[in-house]
Amino acid sequence: MASRTLSNVLGVSQSLAGRGWLWRGGTMDCGDETFGLSDSILEQLLMSRGVAREDIAKHTSPTMREFLPNPSEFRDMEKAAERIASAITSGEQITVYGDYDVDGATSAALLIDLLGALGVEAGYYIPDRLLEGYGPSGEALVRLAEQGSNLIVTVDCGAMAHEALTMAREAGVDVIVVDHHKCASELPPTAALVNPNRLDESDLAASHGHLAAVGVAFLLAIALVRTLRAKGYFESRKEPDLMSLLDLVALGTVADVAALHGLNRAFVAQGLKVLARRDRIGMAALLDASRLKRAPIASDLGFALGPRINAGGRIGESTLGVRLLTTSDAEEAREIAEQLSALNEERRAIEAEVQEAAEAQLVGQDNMAVQVLAASGWHPGVIGIVAGRIKEKTGKPSIVIALDGDEGQGKGSGRSISGVDLGAAIIAAREEGLLVAGGGHAMAAGLTIDQANLPAFSEFLDTRLAKDVGRARAGQSMHIDLSLTPGGLTPDLVNTLEAAGPYGVGWPAPRVAVGPVRIVKADIVGKDHLRVIAAGADGKSFKAIAFRAAETEMAQTLLHRSAARRFHLAGRVKIDDWGPRPAAELHLEDAAFAD
Repeated sequence: MASRTLSNVLGVSQSLAGRGWLWRGGTMDCGDETFGLSDSILEQLLMSRGVAREDIAKHTSPTMREFLPNPSEFRDMEKAAERIASAITSGEQITVYGDYDVDGATSAALLIDLLGALGVEAGYYIPDRLLEGYGPSGEALVRLAEQGSNLIVTVDCGAMAHEALTMAREAGVDVIVVDHHKCASELPPTAALVNPNRLDESDLAASHGHLAAVGVAFLLAIALVRTLRAKGYFESRKEPDLMSLLDLVALGTVADVAALHGLNRAFVAQGLKVLARRDRIGMAALLDASRLKRAPIASDLGFALGPRINAGGRIGESTLGVRLLTTSDAEEAREIAEQLSALNEERRAIEAEVQEAAEAQLVGQDNMAVQVLAASGWHPGVIGIVAGRIKEKTGKPSIVIALDGDEGQGKGSGRSISGVDLGAAIIAAREEGLLVAGGGHAMAAGLTIDQANLPAFSEFLDTRLAKDVGRARAGQSMHIDLSLTPGGLTPDLVNTLEAAGPYGVGWPAPRVAVGPVRIVKADIVGKDHLRVIAAGADGKSFKAIAFRAAETEMAQTLLHRSAARRFHLAGRVKIDDWGPRPAAELHLEDAAFAD
């Protein structure tokens, strides 16, 4: 295995997508000699993701013991644990108020499950995305208080809900906020606000700002059990098994696109083990509905399980996710999982229509740093997904807004690119009076806007983020972890690469470059996927597929190639187990001329 760091991978300085191929870390030029190099490949993958050589063992199999901080380091954590413990021991009515997405559903399910194990039947409230929008509703909080709730715990929302939480306080109900979204300098009135992204957090707690809300909820679970233990609560009852909650933490973390480094890696790695046991009835039903027979991997959480839970909140009934994840009835779980799968298919069709209309608006926005797209009739439940698609297509932060002609307002969802903090910009726009509501984190944000403010809002974002977007895009390149010939593309290689997972934001899945190859066959399959059969000089061939790429320059070049032309191909390797024997295939992301 050769090692050099300065040259382009396979000499590619400009690919068909206009990018140079650079080594992510130290070069791994393996040819087809990957056999026996597993340890070297694994070490290089970890070090290229920022792991010191002496910490390789810790990161190879990330455990809770190695990464878990003391929950007491977080502001208001002890206050929150004490208040919930007091409610438990005094028999107060507790309600969990969750968001309607996967992070909200898993966070709510985690606390409901935990409280159930502690002998408390907690209620829950999940707002309707279309009727109530994001975040705690003051009217809903007051109504819950009137129905007898003494304590309300909001999860994955509340950090910026000043008005709603003021109404709750005036109604005499205590509210604990468990969140991870960006906070303003002035915090809303609460009994406790646990959020690593508080501006007044300690350095150690702030270093966990990448946690999803479900990760923060898990830390609260630890603090609560510890508080109850000190009060002697477990002298006559069994302590709950907190590790059994990690399947929920893993699902919420990956589905919310939280950065998979540090503690999140341990959450997901250990949570996948819990998930594989299928102990949670709702999770087992969700795996069955997703047709997953093998042990799930991190990407399954983001592409199979998460979208189904999200479909309930996007276009169906917002409580379906929590009901599925907390039920003890196998038949109910099966019915809900099937309903979510059907809703997910419906969501796909709606999403395709909105995406087509949104892409039509891109004409004339080439000079804008942030794509702001808006129209009446777009379903608010899919705008976040479409914003992500537009971001991928343009390489710029994108915001998609569904306008309500009757209200004169729009609800929007945005997705950003690495190096551009969209959440902070949305909060700044709100403080400037351009938004009715808004918040989020670096990579994703939500907002409510008066239609009349759309031009000023778009101009504000362009002015504020133009330099950041310019810097981020100027540095765009494709980072490669490994180069090899087709003979090295084997199932054993895929297994070796998976050993450095779990992968996600902040811990990117390995990308390989294969070449030189000639294209034996190239065609379009499905609606717009490019399928390629490529062969190398070593006599070995493999299949590659590029999803939603039919109209790209790469696809058109490969489809209409000269028979004598050779290429380098780059992407991520996966196992194709449809045939009689598992084979490695390339999920193609880019290509370049080899001669």
